[in-house]
Amino acid sequence: MAVPRGRLPLVAAVAVFLAFLCCRGEAAARELKVGYYAETCPEAEDIVRETMARARAREARSVASVMRLQFHDCFVNGCDGSVLMDATPTMLGEKDALSNIDSLRSFEVVDKIKEALEERCPGVVSCADIVIMAARDAVVLTGGPNWEVRLGRDDSLTASQEDSDNIMPSPRANASKLISLFAGLNLSVTDLVALSGSHSIGEARCFSIVFRLYNQSGSGRPDAHMDAAYRRALDALCPKGGDEEVTGGLDATPRVFDNQYFKDLVALRGFLNSDQTLFSDNARTRRVVKRFSKDQDAFFRAFIEGMIKMGELQNPRKGEIRRNCRVANCSPVASRVVDI
Repeated sequence: MAVPRGRLPLVAAVAVFLAFLCCRGEAAARELKVGYYAETCPEAEDIVRETMARARAREARSVASVMRLQFHDCFVNGCDGSVLMDATPTMLGEKDALSNIDSLRSFEVVDKIKEALEERCPGVVSCADIVIMAARDAVVLTGGPNWEVRLGRDDSLTASQEDSDNIMPSPRANASKLISLFAGLNLSVTDLVALSGSHSIGEARCFSIVFRLYNQSGSGRPDAHMDAAYRRALDALCPKGGDEEVTGGLDATPRVFDNQYFKDLVALRGFLNSDQTLFSDNARTRRVVKRFSKDQDAFFRAFIEGMIKMGELQNPRKGEIRRNCRVANCSPVASRVVDI
């Protein structure tokens, strides 16, 4: 039957109300600790790493995409798996936020991890913790450092496109804006530069850099902070009026986690404006970039510290352990609703 604009069918409205009641009473926040699943799901971390390794074998870029989910998740209301949630008729999800839409990818890898964990330990391992473990494993699998992750997070019951739009920076962001964003989350300048080093692996679209090549700051000219030979290479990759979905490596070794990213910034060969600005536009970040370009071990140590600190950002609201990372357990879209 036809439904008046702006009104839910009766059964759908009842389902939304029941979902609200159901989801209100989910588990409270828990203490994070190393080995959190040692008794309840002792194979959890092995399952995550094995699934990530298979994903990397299928598509090398996928693990870098999964690693970036931690940043996009934790910065918006804490590390709660909200970035994984699909939009519903009553919720605009973070996947459709300006910095995420057509950019974040490889959600299916998280789906596969969750499926394997639910088969082995149903209802135990949160999607938020999967993101944390998978991000660590993306680094390890591409040659970077290993570290112990603190686990025990709940999954959020909802997501917010608006919150993501208000928080997440664009590829055009400058160093000053990034410093302010990180400081608001109690993350230092060193944390900012080290965590930006996640761009040691992976690729980005021409869409993210065409303004740098042809109209930096509305000047109608390319970014002056760009090596001439590198700019010519990017001009060929991303010609004006060309396919903006084409991708290029974020550094010269996009499949290896190393400090080449920082060497490229010093050489004015940063792919994204938000990367190059760390060297070109701010003395505080420039000092750290130079140090990491010369000392890979220092970068690795700072990166581990930054990832752990970022992982401590928490959502104070009650949550749950989602059975499906894309939808809250009590969401009406989780089961079929019949219109009457």
